[in-house]
Amino acid sequence: MAAEAISATAEGFNEMRGRVPVLTRIHVHYLLQVPPGAPRDKVDRALETHVSKCPTAQSIEDSVEITWTADITEAQ
Repeated sequence: MAAEAISATAEGFNEMRGRVPVLTRIHVHYLLQVPPGAPRDKVDRALETHVSKCPTAQSIEDSVEITWTADITEAQ
């Protein structure tokens, strides 16, 4: 898959705790273009397991909720 076929945006959400803004949630939205006929089950499995395999996500999992969405299209 070409590099331009994968992009992501991330948005962080802060909550005031006392007088301190604290990061409580990160939402990542992926835009993926897969080759025609690509095995969709592999793409879905990679998306479903990426948080559990990400060192950064694992480092903050007890304090920051991580959510994600994805738009997946076939490349032409």
